[in-house]
Amino acid sequence: MEKNGLVVGINEKPTPVGRWIILSLQHVFAMFGATVLVPMLTGLDVGVALVASGLGTLIYILCTKGKVPVYLGSSFAYITTISAAIASTGGVSSAYVGLMVVGIVYAVIATIIYFAGSNWLRKLLPPIVIGPMIIIIGLTLAPVAVKNFGLLGMQPLYDNGLYIDLYGAGWKVPLIAFVTFATVVILSIKAKGFLKIVPFVIAIFVGYIASIFLGAVDLKAAFTGVSFFQLPNFQILGTYKLNFSQILVFAPLALVTISEHIGDHIVLGEITGNDFIKDPGLHRTLLGDGIATFVSASLGGPANTTYGENTGVIALTKVGSVYVVGLAAIFAVLLGFFGYIQAFIMSIPWAVIGGMTIILYGLIAANGVKVLIKAKTDLSNMKNLIVVSTMLVIGLGGAFVSFNSQTTLAGMSLAALVGIILNQVLTYLEK
Repeated sequence: MEKNGLVVGINEKPTPVGRWIILSLQHVFAMFGATVLVPMLTGLDVGVALVASGLGTLIYILCTKGKVPVYLGSSFAYITTISAAIASTGGVSSAYVGLMVVGIVYAVIATIIYFAGSNWLRKLLPPIVIGPMIIIIGLTLAPVAVKNFGLLGMQPLYDNGLYIDLYGAGWKVPLIAFVTFATVVILSIKAKGFLKIVPFVIAIFVGYIASIFLGAVDLKAAFTGVSFFQLPNFQILGTYKLNFSQILVFAPLALVTISEHIGDHIVLGEITGNDFIKDPGLHRTLLGDGIATFVSASLGGPANTTYGENTGVIALTKVGSVYVVGLAAIFAVLLGFFGYIQAFIMSIPWAVIGGMTIILYGLIAANGVKVLIKAKTDLSNMKNLIVVSTMLVIGLGGAFVSFNSQTTLAGMSLAALVGIILNQVLTYLEK
């Protein structure tokens, strides 16, 4: 492939080696915050998530013949579903199986696209359906961010008229969360260059330091018994009993992340001057993403997805080398075995996470609105209005359909199916 305005082309190796390493570390910093945040929020192992992220990226590079500089990290789209699955009678096993099914859905759709093209997928997932899907993902997570921020306030004890802080927030939690929040805001608006693309990573360190000063972190306890080399808590496929109770909940979400996948590749294509949908082809990029997710889940990790943060690094540096992304993936695998890094991550107070997620989850929802705006969706059109409003109410209203005592279709998954079917039916009736 040609450089097309890139300083380092897609198939070029940066020289000297020191420069190559620094460029790859930028990608590690760009993906790190979000990649480790997902397992922290869901209870999965951080080390496994890092290893799975690196392996997934290498698998993707292999599937796409080294033609696309994409980094795969932990997907936020499945946070609520993973947490719900773990809390269900199916337990964490049902979450792993559900995520593996998502990877299989990717592979099936990739196969169909290989033989039938991709126009059918665009008709099935127009912006009027994708936009509300993304909005629901963000807003479903909003209560978690508010709780971690310490903004639930004092709860009344009706038997004696007194108030008690049921969540133990006190004044330190909102303060730490606000410091973290303010760091993200200031860096996102005022920072230049590299600092502007890693506000969440820097905010973690700032919030962590504030937590130490306020006594919210016990460094001695956090790093006691930790070794330099530490094996991640892998949950290898075959070492536990498979539970299929949540597959109907996970499978529809694949449509959401597939739409994100397509969008990310179009944006990256615009940055690098290449049409990745045609070469190496959407079937290859989806297959790589799907296999990566299946492998991640089979190791006990979260779903993988293309990372816009790393695409931002390419846009900023004009370095589109697959070799740079590949080395970043190797670094991620190695980080998964560093005990002190895992101990540090696990010692981060939830107040720090709350300060970040109150923006992060809002950004997810806002991206759904951007999808509708970019597509110039006409919400004065009654058909469009019905599809959006129905999906939002079902997705945020707690609606669910139970098939048996263990299998329930709810939230985002139910809203996605309803939105797809409703849009097709109303479009047909409009003709």
